[in-house]
Amino acid sequence: MTDDGSNSSSGNFSCELTSLAETTTYYYKAYVLEYNASTSQYEERYGTVKSFTTTDDVPAVPTGWLELPAITGTEDYVGVFYGEGGTTEEYRNYSYNYSYTYYASLWTAYPLTKAHTTGDASTSKWRYNPNIDQNKQVYITKNSYGTMYGDDTYSRGHQCPNADRKSDDTMNLQTYYATNQTPQIQTNFNQGIWSSLEEAERALVSDNASEVVYVVTGPAYRTVGGNESISYLNGVTGKNANPTQLPIPNYYWKAFLKVKWSGNNVTSASAIGFWFEHRTYVSDSFTNYNVSVDYIEQMTGFDLFTNLPGDNSSGIEKSAETNTNWTTFRNF
Repeated sequence: MTDDGSNSSSGNFSCELTSLAETTTYYYKAYVLEYNASTSQYEERYGTVKSFTTTDDVPAVPTGWLELPAITGTEDYVGVFYGEGGTTEEYRNYSYNYSYTYYASLWTAYPLTKAHTTGDASTSKWRYNPNIDQNKQVYITKNSYGTMYGDDTYSRGHQCPNADRKSDDTMNLQTYYATNQTPQIQTNFNQGIWSSLEEAERALVSDNASEVVYVVTGPAYRTVGGNESISYLNGVTGKNANPTQLPIPNYYWKAFLKVKWSGNNVTSASAIGFWFEHRTYVSDSFTNYNVSVDYIEQMTGFDLFTNLPGDNSSGIEKSAETNTNWTTFRNF
């Protein structure tokens, strides 16, 4: 257990708890030593008793949401986070498919509206996902992997961007979980073509309060049937780096979906994908790398936007996933 700000006179204080049992209720209360200037003594102060219950390591898997890829049951861990409003569809933040092998979410899926991007919620402090054993998450302090991680070369790249979750403090905090980041080349990728794509993502909803864009994004280490070599960041001795070698994605991808409704029924849809080799891009536009969602599915093996009417061979899902034109999608 570690504390944060224990010597401060005011503010918010937090701590990280380790080795907690699943589906177990824990009770706690705050303990403070307050200095009394009149007696020159520290006096004990106690807060009220409160509790929390840990979740099962196998969470309830969401179904029906349009942003979700098919969930096969072979994933290491599929989870979902919710905002401050509670665990209902209305307050869902993002879903994720986390890999214990790659220490990364192989896809992260979420709805995006203008409301999500409006506000001043800001965390900017990386921490562990409380629902997964810390030994199965990358230790992501800035210098865990030397100057190569969180510094000059590789950044801790968000999959669900923190700027996509500005309206809700809880949602914003959840974007800073270790399970939502991967090592991304900082200059001319994370702060370059990838950032430009994320800005274009937010622009899709900036002028229309009712617009919803469904987003799914992820890294790829090897393509289906491929044998690409994987590079690693080496952990620094004495920094508790976990794992000792952190895999670096060879590719990154993102897919968007927009739909039109008649009552509760989807009547039409349009989708677009983007596929990037993980390298530097200088004076280049993300629109040079748009592909169909079908292409991303072929490269990754995932079945995206599976909750659209139809399937990969016919119907609305099929027609939406063949589009490769960014302007066609943007104007849908």
